[in-house]
Amino acid sequence: VVIDPVIFAKELEKLAPYGMNLADKLLISRKAHLILPTHRLLDAASEAAKGSKKIGSTLKGIGPTYMDKTGRNGIRVGDLEFSDWKDRYRQLADKHLQMIENYHVALDFDLDSLEKEFFAAVEVLTSLPLIDSEQYFAEAQKQGKKILAEGAQGSLLDIDFGTYPFVTSSNTTAAGACTGLGIAPNKIENVIGIFKAYATRVGSGPFPTELFDADGETLGRVGNEFGATTGRPRRCGWIDLVALKYAITINGVTELNMMKADVLSGFEQIKVCTHYEYNGEKIAHIPFDIDAKYVQPVYETLEGWHEDLTGIKSASDLPIALNHYIEYLEKHLEVPITVVSVGPDRTQTLFRKV
Repeated sequence: VVIDPVIFAKELEKLAPYGMNLADKLLISRKAHLILPTHRLLDAASEAAKGSKKIGSTLKGIGPTYMDKTGRNGIRVGDLEFSDWKDRYRQLADKHLQMIENYHVALDFDLDSLEKEFFAAVEVLTSLPLIDSEQYFAEAQKQGKKILAEGAQGSLLDIDFGTYPFVTSSNTTAAGACTGLGIAPNKIENVIGIFKAYATRVGSGPFPTELFDADGETLGRVGNEFGATTGRPRRCGWIDLVALKYAITINGVTELNMMKADVLSGFEQIKVCTHYEYNGEKIAHIPFDIDAKYVQPVYETLEGWHEDLTGIKSASDLPIALNHYIEYLEKHLEVPITVVSVGPDRTQTLFRKV
């Protein structure tokens, strides 16, 4: 896990008007690595140097922070409790600045201003309780408490099992609960796979079912598909069962929750990718090279629906065509879909009897 103190402090500031006392609820792991101002600069320099071969980085400094983590140079939250941490910071920041020079790209930045903001944010961060998360969760489990861990990104962005190199720098699968929180693998009881009724992707990278027509534009507009971090428009396409089955397999998914079913309302027909055509062969798995030059989606077409789903309060009232769509997915994925979302409000989350 990595954390940017500046973004963290800004998020706390946004919550302040709502009277939320996060000091009572929010705990910070000592083992989380810090994103430094120079990590973000290094990220920008690296991406700029790639030219037309950019991987679509969010430019938040995540990749360079993980590079320092694996290189055993990183600064962790727990280091802030020691008096020499600023010396270590200075040494690492100077190293980053030298690396930035070696990229030979023009970056406009005021390091003094960035560091002033960073050090102020560190004070906010260290005002909250710092814990050893693995011990905290082990004790919670002994007490019989329920633990819900929520992943932040899609499975195909996983550093090891995603569409490399168009991935993030960490494990985004369910295994991340073990590597990121210190929870023992045999303590995980349920893995809930969250997926959209269609497919999206932010940034560069392979996307076999991407739509470049009016249907793709409609999905993006109705679904309000913009990246949560970057604000960039998400690429949209039909659901991809090859990719979804793969995600189910590598996560050990025990049940599925389908989001944004309401976005598909109004389509006469809905397509479902069941296989790929790869080098002239029909396959049902993701190949090592998923480049669009070699992979073409194979679709089956289902009947759409026109009903407005946003006011539906019970899964038993869903349109027949949507129920057929859900049952079709369950049959092919071999995992029950227990929740269907028909809008952004929590009251629009419908539970199915399976």
